[in-house]
Amino acid sequence: MKKALNIISTVLVWALVVATVGMMIFTLISVNTFDQANRSVFGYKFFIVRSDSMSATDFDAGDIVFVKNVDPATLQVGDIIAFTSQNPNNFGDTVTHKIREITTDYYGDPAFVTYGTTTDTNDETLVTYPYVLGKYTGKIPNIGSFFQFLKTTPGYILCIFVPFLLLILYQGFQCVQLFRRYKKEQMEELQAERAKIEEERRQSMEMMKELQALKQQLEANDGQSSEQ
Repeated sequence: MKKALNIISTVLVWALVVATVGMMIFTLISVNTFDQANRSVFGYKFFIVRSDSMSATDFDAGDIVFVKNVDPATLQVGDIIAFTSQNPNNFGDTVTHKIREITTDYYGDPAFVTYGTTTDTNDETLVTYPYVLGKYTGKIPNIGSFFQFLKTTPGYILCIFVPFLLLILYQGFQCVQLFRRYKKEQMEELQAERAKIEEERRQSMEMMKELQALKQQLEANDGQSSEQ
């Protein structure tokens, strides 16, 4: 029974270690890659979807979308692109919408008319090549929501601080148990040593008694010899 409990305890501890380390790695990677328009991993950028403007057809708020670096000249009507918005209402934000039309802007530069499929309404400003961040290729549902939660104080406490605290407490408990076991073994060794010394003393006392008895017997024999 004790062996089974030890195995279960070890498995749980390692599961907690793996989960905690995995959470730390995920946090580090996400902080350095999610929503970083100037960074890519193997040619891909990762963005957290902030609205449901494309939920009717492709992805929802809270999803993570993968965007691949492409030559804007290769994009076609129907492609979904991520771009840096030039609309005064959300200037500088990353938007991922579908291309409805390929056109030119006021200066004659190539541009795209984009829209969100949920409202089916064209975006107010055209998207020119310099503001295209890439082409949408896939998604991971709800990971963005989890990452957003992880960046909050309750998320940090629940997902990172508490697991590390549990590991520290467990290691402290293990150290206390080890110290107690060490002290117990020391006491057992000390008691065994004392018992050994007592046994040697008892044997010495018995030998002394035997020698005294032998001496008395020899003296008695000598006395008898003298009288004769």
